[in-house]
Amino acid sequence: MDYTKYLNHKIVGLKPSGIRKYFDIAATMPDCISLGVGEPNFVTPKEGIDGGVTSLLSGHTHYTSNGGIMELRELMSYYIHKKYALEYDPSCEILPTIGVSEAVDITMRALLNPGDEVLVSDPCYVSYYPAVTMAGGVPVVVETTQDTNFILTPEALEKAITPKTKVLLMCYPNNPTGAIMTREELEAIVPVIKKHDLIVVTDEVYSELTYGGIKHTSIAALPGMKERTVLLSGFSKSFAMTGWRLGYLAAPKEIYQQVYKIHQFAIMCVPTMAQEALIALLKHGFETDFDFVEEMRLEYDRKRKFIYKALLDMGLNCFEPKGAFYIFPQVSHLGLDDEAFVERLLYDKKVAVVPGSAFSETDRSHVRISYAYSMERLERAMERMDIFVEELKKGR
Repeated sequence: MDYTKYLNHKIVGLKPSGIRKYFDIAATMPDCISLGVGEPNFVTPKEGIDGGVTSLLSGHTHYTSNGGIMELRELMSYYIHKKYALEYDPSCEILPTIGVSEAVDITMRALLNPGDEVLVSDPCYVSYYPAVTMAGGVPVVVETTQDTNFILTPEALEKAITPKTKVLLMCYPNNPTGAIMTREELEAIVPVIKKHDLIVVTDEVYSELTYGGIKHTSIAALPGMKERTVLLSGFSKSFAMTGWRLGYLAAPKEIYQQVYKIHQFAIMCVPTMAQEALIALLKHGFETDFDFVEEMRLEYDRKRKFIYKALLDMGLNCFEPKGAFYIFPQVSHLGLDDEAFVERLLYDKKVAVVPGSAFSETDRSHVRISYAYSMERLERAMERMDIFVEELKKGR
């Protein structure tokens, strides 16, 4: 049977995730070291696990309200205030979501009409371009480069803007590059955003993971920006809660109301036990000044320094990441594009990384490596990769 006429042409045209392709191959290979998936190698702190278990044992196995448990939304509001110096009303401006991925999807659907253009900072997380396309919008690449530390510049934004531009979608600290934008760098693009009356959708899920003494600044906290910003974040990365699937969206009430409707019809609510797990962990965090986050951040920083030095020692041209837990070395000078490098490294040395083109419409010269793994695994992977790079240099 020919299903072509039955299928949505936009969906048929989407590329599958470039991350999962190589992860799935690696899973079939004994002794393969996978550095491809961006997932903490820590377990959710005990207080969160206990909160989820208590929820289940107490029989809390039913729906919550669509907007989530009010106590959780109040704790999220306080957390955002402490973290970003921003005030959001928990009753009508904060929405718990199924990770940041749902938040990206429903925000695009709430904002976009057919043909609206969305500026996407590139490289970017793999779901951004599909989310815009599925919502009927047109993604427009705003290329960031290693020469400018992978930040958005006013000049790059101006060049990409047309009369159809409505939204800027950005992520700092950045996946896949590990780049951050300082307060001064964010302030530099604000005049362009205001001049063209854009809405900003900012994914800040890695905001707790910055290094070198640099503290994260949310663009929503800059003067005049909260009213035109949808802030997306969550706890998967900083709290080691990927499997709980719990993020949040914070937005002006008028945008929230429309996003909330989509969430009602598509999701109903975030799982109850995940909400109660996060309630317990946030309460614990406020009591302990979130020391468990700092412990994880310091360990990521140690691994960041190790892998950055290891890649430089191989002779790779490598940008020093200042946030998240990824590094994005350039490999094109070895005579291979990103996909060829990844495939040969995988099959020859059994090390799995991700091609930069999985995150970019323009980049074919980088690969993404996650260092959110044990030090022992990272050391073994770098040993194998060093041998591989030396072989490439010798023309093998």
